[in-house]
Order: sequence, then structure tokens, then C-alpha cells
Amino acid sequence: MTADDRGVHLLAYTERLGGDLAGVRALLREGPLAVFTGVHLLPFFVPFDGDDAGFDPVDHATVDPRLGTWDDVRALAADGAHVTADLIVNHVSADSAEFRDWLTRGAESPADGMFLTYDAVFPDGAGEAEITAFYRPRLGLPFTPYQRADGTRRLVWTTFMPTQVDLDVHHPAARAYLRRTLRTLADGGVSTVRLDAVGYAVKTPGTDSFMTARTLAFVEEITALARAEGLQVLVEVHAHHTQQAAIAPLVDLVYDFALPPLLLHGLATGEVARLAHWLTIRPRNAITVLDTHDGIGVIDAGPSGDRPGLLSTEEMAAVFAEAERRTAGRSALASTTPAWAAMPHQINATFFSVLGEDPVAYLLARAVQLFVPGRPQLYYVGLLAGTDDMDRFARTGQGREVNRHAYDAAELAAALAGEVTRAQLGLVALRTRHPAFGGTFAAREAGPGRLVLGWDDGAGASAVLTVDLAPDAPAFAIEVAGGPEGAARYGSVVDLAALADGGAAAR
Repeated sequence: MTADDRGVHLLAYTERLGGDLAGVRALLREGPLAVFTGVHLLPFFVPFDGDDAGFDPVDHATVDPRLGTWDDVRALAADGAHVTADLIVNHVSADSAEFRDWLTRGAESPADGMFLTYDAVFPDGAGEAEITAFYRPRLGLPFTPYQRADGTRRLVWTTFMPTQVDLDVHHPAARAYLRRTLRTLADGGVSTVRLDAVGYAVKTPGTDSFMTARTLAFVEEITALARAEGLQVLVEVHAHHTQQAAIAPLVDLVYDFALPPLLLHGLATGEVARLAHWLTIRPRNAITVLDTHDGIGVIDAGPSGDRPGLLSTEEMAAVFAEAERRTAGRSALASTTPAWAAMPHQINATFFSVLGEDPVAYLLARAVQLFVPGRPQLYYVGLLAGTDDMDRFARTGQGREVNRHAYDAAELAAALAGEVTRAQLGLVALRTRHPAFGGTFAAREAGPGRLVLGWDDGAGASAVLTVDLAPDAPAFAIEVAGGPEGAARYGSVVDLAALADGGAAAR
């Protein structure tokens, strides 16, 4: 495990946490979040507040001036923060200069061929079965009609929203665009790029076009382009756990999206065997999360076709039902079922809300996340113990907005002073500075509902987490030795908050 892997990263929308890039830098450099070693800045490009909260870039190469400039991003990196940013691979905004130029000039545009049209995938047409075979994480079909200046009408692929037009990632114009964007990110101080929505980027007739062999081949190609610019590559794919295992060797990092639903299942049932099994087979080059800006993935632990899941379909449904119960129905209102699916693929709620705002259960889950191998990443709403923002959901109509609260200065100060936030910062400090996490990891079941996760550096430093997943009576205990605190035990939220109050380690 590298020193960077021992550290913990933050995931945040710039404007919703610190107001702008300078505000985020202040929090990470000298403020209460200085214990974090890296930050994933969710899209800060022009515009950061588009139809899909920045994931529909009009200009992927320019920092939105309302947030700052590339100099601000480079300043974060100069402070020692490992900066991650998104390469939005699958699409751009319909308001982008390239798409507008193509609509205006057609075949005379340098962007001609850059965007994926219906006939590029189906040159001989397609029947109902071929069209509906495509997997789409939204309702409806993945095409939007656009009319060009000469009056011709084209069906453009729009996998996510009508204003997010898909790239033909194999066309030279699209490849040149992606290369330019990668170079800009590298020059701007970014160290890791997350390939957003790459699982949908290659359309292959006769398949569902999600994470196919051709997708994996493209992942290898775009990874090579990124590495040529000195960038690490993180892939974001919500898919069957075997697909994560298949893509993990091709890139630097993948997400462990199976961990959150397995924790929710365990906390609801007291059963730990599934979680223990997952810890023996999961990719080690993983970003560990509880929640993200996209909600809490559940499909990642379930079955796919004839492939059994870590959880059965019935157990997945039970996770959704328990979330609905603990959120008083809010998660069911905000979560969307994709086309052709039987249930949502993610829970739209904050992780704190899904656990009924139980601090002990929440810190237990966070402790497990920070103890398993990989690079831990805390989402800003989760760090701040945020609860479902139903007002934001009502205003926008977007279910994911329940977990995307925008904190003003007073709210942020109050949240940072909260016991649950301070306890999480205590865990972050422990993971970042304790030498045991540079050693070897082991996990074992220790009786019904009990799981033990331990690290040992072989030189006297150890850190052991014991969790009891008894429904409605969860408990955890952390015992450390050989680190800055010597021998110590932390068995409550208060204990962990006191650890944070003792001072964060310097980066």
C-alpha cells in the first residue's frame, strides 16, 4: 500500500462545500479538513450548474469563472493534495461549441462525425428488439431528434438526458477532443481522472452495450491516452461484481460499489457472511465509498442475467424496503427505476438518513469503509452527516439532489462542529497517520454478526476493528497499538470525536 493509499480523499462539489475553489483550498490547507490527503472535485467546468450538475460540459477545458481558474486547481496540487477530476467520456452538452457548429455546418464542420447518430450504429436500420436491447439508466429510449441548419433531421444518441449528446468515441474528431481534454486536466494539476459513464460509451448492436468486450477494449485505449499525459485512471462502473473484477486490471483504480449494500444488508439482518466473502474477492485497487453524488449503489451487489449476485434479488429488494422504512418513505420517492428494470439501481438518500440517523450504525459503517484495503473516499454530505434534502428534490425534480445539499457558511460551520462529523474526522486521522495501515490486512468472522478487520505492520503497530451487526443494536470497537497514541481503544462516537479534537495529522 502506498502512502497515498493510506490517506483519505474527499469527494465534493466545489460550490456546495466551499463556495469556490479558493474556499475548498482553505478548508483542506489550514481548516478542519486538512487531514484529507486528496480531493475529487466534481465537475467545475463551464458550466458547473448545467442540466446535470456539471456532467454536461459546454466547455470541458475551462474552469467556470464563478469558481476560479486553473491556477486555483494547481494551487491545491501545490499544497500537496492529490486532485481527481472527471473526464466525461460518453457525452458533452448540446450547447457545446462543437455540437452547435455541427448543427450549423454539417459535413463542413470539423466536428462532423464526433457525435453518435442513430445510423452510425444501425446503418441498415434496426427493429424493436435491437433498439430495446440497449441498457439505459433512465426511462425511455436513448435518442433525441435534432434539426440541423439545412433542415435535415438526425437522431442523436443521448444515453442520459436529451441535452447530453453522446460522442462517437472511435471517431478521430472525438478522440482528438478527448486527448485535448486530458492534456488540459494534466496541465491543470489533476493527478487522477475518473472516466465518467465509460460503461455506456461503446454501442454494439446485438448486445445491451453495457460493459461489453468492446467497452473493455476502449477502456484500455483511453487509459493509455491518459497515462501518456501522466494521469492515473479511475473507472466508474455500476455493474455486476465480476465486471468490476474484469476491468480492475486494466486501470489504476475502480470503485468498490458493492460494499455499501452489503453493509446495509448486514446491519438490517445481522448476517456478515456475504460481507466477509466479498472482502476475500474484491479488487484491491479500489476506491471505497459509502455514498457518492449519485446515491447509494445497490445493483452492484445483485445478480445479472444468469450470474448470481452477492445478494439475491429478494435481498436487494429488502435493502430498498429497509431504506424506505428508515427514511419514512423519502428514498422511495426520490429513487428512479431505469427502463426495463424491476427496481432502482441506486438509493437516492443520504447514507446517514438510510441508517435512520443512528450515529453508532453510521460510524460502524464508516469504520468498516476506512479499514478495508483501498483508497477511502468520503462524500462531503456524508462527512457532514447530512440528511435528505427534500426541498432541493422538490425544486429540481431530480432524485439525486436529495444527497447534494449546498452548504452556506453557517451550515458548514455547524456541521463541522457536530459530533458525528468530528468522529468521522477522527477515523480519517487514524487511517491517515497510523503505521499499521502500511502493513498487511486480514479479516475474519468472529461469531454471529461479528466481523474483525485488522492491520499489522510487523513491527509492533496494529489496528483492529471489531463490529457487531446486531439489528437495532450495532456496536464497534477499535483497538490500536504502536502508533502515535500508543495503546488505545475507541468504542463510541464520543471516543472518535475526541480523537479528532486532539488534532489532525499534517499532510
